[in-house]
Amino acid sequence: MLTRNGRRATRSTKRKLRDNKLTRSIKRIRADMAEINEGQERIRDGQKEVREKFEEISKETAKLKEETNIISKQSAANQVRLDLMFQIIKARSENDARRDAVLTQILRFVILQIPLFCFYDRRISY
Repeated sequence: MLTRNGRRATRSTKRKLRDNKLTRSIKRIRADMAEINEGQERIRDGQKEVREKFEEISKETAKLKEETNIISKQSAANQVRLDLMFQIIKARSENDARRDAVLTQILRFVILQIPLFCFYDRRISY
């Protein structure tokens, strides 16, 4: 092996060249590893962010399902009361006092049976 000035390289010179080459390779590998570590850290941060957003969406979904269920119960209760009211109006228009009295009692009973919290729930912001 020849050196830069054209002379034969000695063993120590060969060793220095080999060591320098090895040192450059190690530095390059360390730089690559640092870059890979940064990339992995960005990936972990992205995964954490996605996980947090997913949990937030899951909580919101559960809240919306609960609100939908409450609204559905309110709607069903309103429908029962409206049906009874229309039957009472029909009985009154037909001058059926007996049927009117029975339906009115049923309506009172239904109104008392439906808890007030069904129509107003503090967990829901109106």
